[in-house]
Amino acid sequence: MRASVVVCMRSSRESLGLALGLFGVVLFGGTLPATRLAVTAIDPLFLSAARAMIAGCLGLAVLILSRRKWPERIVLLELVAAGVCTIIGFPVFMALAMAHVPASHGGVVLGILPLATAAAAALLARERPSLGFWLASFAGAVIVLVFVIRQSGGARVELGDLFLLGTVISGAFGYTLSGRLSGKMPGWEVISWQVALFLPASMFASALLWPNDLLQVPAHAWVGLAYASLISQYFAFFVFNAAMAIGGVARVGQLMLLQPFVIVALSVPVNGEHFEIETVLFAGAVVATVIIGQRMRVTRG
Repeated sequence: MRASVVVCMRSSRESLGLALGLFGVVLFGGTLPATRLAVTAIDPLFLSAARAMIAGCLGLAVLILSRRKWPERIVLLELVAAGVCTIIGFPVFMALAMAHVPASHGGVVLGILPLATAAAAALLARERPSLGFWLASFAGAVIVLVFVIRQSGGARVELGDLFLLGTVISGAFGYTLSGRLSGKMPGWEVISWQVALFLPASMFASALLWPNDLLQVPAHAWVGLAYASLISQYFAFFVFNAAMAIGGVARVGQLMLLQPFVIVALSVPVNGEHFEIETVLFAGAVVATVIIGQRMRVTRG
């Protein structure tokens, strides 16, 4: 009886983790379209610094109001390491990529992020995905890459794709480190410390990169900056960090396979990009790999 209750509670907890992870994917899915909106009128490097600065001010206020204690040294080092990925690497590479390729193109390339996250989790978070999990993740990544090649009309690699590769690597390690930290403190505190710790650097970078024509920036670019700052850089991590702490980095990270199609769907109304029926077919194939992958065993150390 007691064993069945424990199994039921564990199942409910994992379901909650997956539900939060899916919500986080939707929130993160708006990042590329929002960034694409912003970089049409705002320098990519200034955009990255400004979004970190805005989120940093908010994170610092939350930490002060909640009276959180200064982290221990080992935790502080982990927060800095995660912040290098989530505050610097991921936003900078993404903004540079969006200055070169459409949001929908970037979205499908980010389809390999779950595979990269699983690899990072195996290295850093002591998670041991089963062979079936790896095969499902790899199959999903291959499907997404085939989609990219078909959409681009060939296997040509553009500068934007190299920036997207940097985005994937930064995101994989950033999600893994943040997920591991979320096992030690609440997810909202993890991202709050990250953006707050990098606030001096982001303020300095924002001042250094401050554009002379900032007052001429159109409203849609401001909307993109606001989303990237408040949602992408801050609130979405509340949700996704909690999801990874509950459901595991590799398993929840695999939900990111759905993100390319959230991005493609949003890029149509937000960025005026084209939507094709082929995208729906590829989306169905990727969803199938996610469902299969969720049934595979992931051992957590």
